[in-house]
Amino acid sequence: MILLWGSNARETHPIFFHHLLKGVRHGARLFVVDPRRTSSAQWADRWLGLDVGSDIALSNTMAREIIHAGLHNASFVARATEGFEEYAASVEPFTLEEGERLTGVPAAVIHETAHAFARADRAMICWTLGITEHHNAVDNVLALINLGLLCGHVGRYGSGLNPLRGQNNVQGGGDMGAIPNKLPGFQDIERDADARARFEAAWGTSIEPQYGWHLTQMFHAMDRGELRTLYVIGENPAQSEADVTHARKLLGALDLLVVQDIVMTRTAEMADVVLPGTASWCEADGTVTNSERRVQRVRKALDPPGDARDDTWILAELARRLGHDWGQPTAEQIWDECRSLSPMHRGMRYDRLEALNGIQWPCPDEEHPGSLFLHGRLWAEPVEGPLAPFSVVEAKPPFEALDAEYPIRLTTGRRLESYNTGAQSNRYRSPLHRGESLDLSPEDAERLQIADGEIVRVSSRRGSVEAPARIDPSLRPGLAFMTFHFPDEVDVNLLTIDATDPKSGTAEFKAAAIRVDKLEPSERELSEGRREPVEATP
Repeated sequence: MILLWGSNARETHPIFFHHLLKGVRHGARLFVVDPRRTSSAQWADRWLGLDVGSDIALSNTMAREIIHAGLHNASFVARATEGFEEYAASVEPFTLEEGERLTGVPAAVIHETAHAFARADRAMICWTLGITEHHNAVDNVLALINLGLLCGHVGRYGSGLNPLRGQNNVQGGGDMGAIPNKLPGFQDIERDADARARFEAAWGTSIEPQYGWHLTQMFHAMDRGELRTLYVIGENPAQSEADVTHARKLLGALDLLVVQDIVMTRTAEMADVVLPGTASWCEADGTVTNSERRVQRVRKALDPPGDARDDTWILAELARRLGHDWGQPTAEQIWDECRSLSPMHRGMRYDRLEALNGIQWPCPDEEHPGSLFLHGRLWAEPVEGPLAPFSVVEAKPPFEALDAEYPIRLTTGRRLESYNTGAQSNRYRSPLHRGESLDLSPEDAERLQIADGEIVRVSSRRGSVEAPARIDPSLRPGLAFMTFHFPDEVDVNLLTIDATDPKSGTAEFKAAAIRVDKLEPSERELSEGRREPVEATP
């Protein structure tokens, strides 16, 4: 049983979805939880069309039903987890009827989903930004983990909790310490003194035992005047941040903005210094880590164009000019240093990565084959390591409420042929490119007397944009959808809210309150005249 929650994987993770469909064709049941009846949901046994932001309420309702039906894995819960009694008490108010009221999903469908998940021999929950781009992102994830622990669907082949990664090395960035509280190998900067000592000895410097800022905290620090210089590598916050008007104001007020990228993004256009880097998938040697934790080799196929330089060359040159001569290490030398300092990568020599077609971490030594799945320790007798904790999480609605002035819920996401701010995907012609639109339900379009293709004004409490309306039968009344793939055409993040999760710093891109207005004939003519097609390379 596959529970695809807050993910339109058919469009956003198409290669993964082809593998998922193989499972469906071999008898796996697919349940999709999504406010929209997406192209992924069209392949599902059941679609749970919940209201935006009610994920915890749905998870808690499923959990209560599983517990009351006696379908939870009581022996696993007793032996391998902690905090069950408090968790069970916290979900007690979430009857099927209450769950239907809070989520909009019929009680009978919640009942069927809960029983299918609990009774399955193997079951997996997969999720993406539909879960994490909320003001309570971490609690949403914890609610899904609770379901996995409740039924023992963790630490076994074919079962588990699987956050799908959006690009080819998102996982690898985290592995290498590109998060503010971890050293490479997910070793805690504050709590792991032994790890800090290893890095200090290797690097010949001291490491402050203090967490850094994540992206949202960096913007808050800019707002306070504490962060005056920013070095951006492979990111486009001038178009990707929520409430982008405020974000651009802060970026423009910096003393120094340095951008290292492969294309001239909107952020790079604002920079004091632009460092042209390499397209690492074809212009550099190295490794990537995919969604299943498999570290794989990447080999240079092309020389970078013009003045572009390998990213490691740029970083080494910066270090040299700042007084620290690292030389010009090869990708393999850098990887070997990582292996010497990160226990979970220690056994992954380049020749082993080659021979085994990649290795999944943790791989603690050079005889270890890699780990097919995680958390198998929870099934050992006795359990190895700490018990897995249940988490009591509160069901909270979206930060921004709907009202008479802003009565429609806007949620954002991706489409098949594009990704992120379009800095790369918009540079090529595609028969699938149709530009940006405001997708509305047929009922809302009829109520607002808006025709398909008509340009309308979309407003939130932060700004407004003009976009052509598109009538989408997959949407329920009161729900609208847009992407942020064409910001030069329609700057959708002028509308989104920067309410952030205090634990992860993720903004609530998935839940803004908007109003849709018809344009006057003169406004419509002016808007149509401004809308030029996106230039693309043949």
